[in-house]
Amino acid sequence: MRVKCVICDTINNLDDDLPLAKKLRNRPIHTYMCDICHDRIKDNTLARIETGNFRFYRTSPQMDKDF
Repeated sequence: MRVKCVICDTINNLDDDLPLAKKLRNRPIHTYMCDICHDRIKDNTLARIETGNFRFYRTSPQMDKDF
């Protein structure tokens, strides 16, 4: 299965039997992100968390204070 990264537009091939390929085929709302972009976003997010200026908006204010 050919997939395209939503950030950098690189085209990769996935094996048709992988769970990710099945998820992308059956649920069009799910998008594919290549490993390079995924790692870059993960590193940037961890760096923002370490600065102390990062807020999780899915949690309660008490949990943010404890974090």
